[in-house]
Amino acid sequence: MKNRHNDPFQEQKLEKLAQITRLIPVVGWVPALWTVYHHQGSNKVLSASRFSLKLTFIWAIAYSLLWLSSLQTSETLTFRLLYFNGLLTSGYILVCLGLMFRVWRRKN
Repeated sequence: MKNRHNDPFQEQKLEKLAQITRLIPVVGWVPALWTVYHHQGSNKVLSASRFSLKLTFIWAIAYSLLWLSSLQTSETLTFRLLYFNGLLTSGYILVCLGLMFRVWRRKN
């Protein structure tokens, strides 16, 4: 059985976990905002946090604009806007999952 206190890669594993949690779609912005606001973590974690905040902010603005626009238009255009909104959200989630996978696969 390994002794966890002697694991030289434990800090890198925690850093990966911190990066991954900040890239979780829709809710990862909360720990990301905390990290950026308090300037905690390594440069990699801060970078992932900033990127997560930017990506989530862009998605939230686009989502809101499309949704609000769909309330003001005809039924046909409403369907198209909501369909595009679904595609946008799916893309956002896939980008976040792809980034999480890249961080997870990165070798030490």
